[in-house]
Amino acid sequence: MSAPAIESSGLTKRFRSGQVAVDGVDLAVPHGAVYGFLGPNGSGKTTTIRMLLGLVRPTSGSARLLGQAMPSETLEVLPRVGALVEGPAFHPYLSGRANLVRLDACDATADPATSRARIGEALERVGLTAAARKPYRQYSLGMKQRLGLAAALLRPRDLLVLDEPTNGLDPQGTREVRHLIRELASEGATVLVSSHLLAEIEQVCTHIGIMSQGRLLAQSERAALVADDDPTLVVTTSVDHASAAAEVLRGLGLAGIGVEGPVVQAQLGAAPPARVSRELVHAGVDVVGMDVRRRSLEQLFVELTGEGFDVAR
Repeated sequence: MSAPAIESSGLTKRFRSGQVAVDGVDLAVPHGAVYGFLGPNGSGKTTTIRMLLGLVRPTSGSARLLGQAMPSETLEVLPRVGALVEGPAFHPYLSGRANLVRLDACDATADPATSRARIGEALERVGLTAAARKPYRQYSLGMKQRLGLAAALLRPRDLLVLDEPTNGLDPQGTREVRHLIRELASEGATVLVSSHLLAEIEQVCTHIGIMSQGRLLAQSERAALVADDDPTLVVTTSVDHASAAAEVLRGLGLAGIGVEGPVVQAQLGAAPPARVSRELVHAGVDVVGMDVRRRSLEQLFVELTGEGFDVAR
């Protein structure tokens, strides 16, 4: 089995003030995954990313990118990595295209003969072709974020590390970034996406890691993290039939039955929903609706941390 695209062991960052920003994080991001690095603002996600990329030296612990130790192998590894960390910074009086030209020229491993084509393709992928000649100082926050993404895409990358990539984008821009992430993954890249937005993580990621107060509380494939052995059955009927519906569920051995107006809830357990529906109808219960609610990513986060976070922009 090949080594993960990103792995860390006991990665820790303690500042001189004594504050522990990252506390013993053990990341494991498989090759080809879209890994959602989830947590509220201030949970240590950005500091972790900065240590992974060699921008901040850890107090203790180790990290490897694409099988190479960081930061000792920075010069070998980083040409294969595209990154957007915090707010992108560019020369304000240069156009978006001119900024990318200067950035590409600084990359000793990039081919100057293909620079023009690669820059044009990167601008097109992030929707900035029309604004390519516009000075950076006139860019909106969302446009600046798009240019940062374009900079990360100037060359084919084996690994993309994107810290809050949809920051400042409107809903359409957010959808475009999600599509871009899926496209990059389909081309073979591994993508780590850091975000405090639940919807962004849920819709695009194959694997998830949950951070809180500097610690990695859980990580796994997304489906495994939200797997629920005891989903909730919600039956909507008429008020007159709610008690009868509860009796049917009780007779089927369902536990945790509760009635509130026309809505009856119970823990489904191992009962097949089709059988429950059939028994309700046979008992003469008017079934207006029936839903099986499984644990959501939001519920998992609250269970692990005892706190909520932004679920929408």
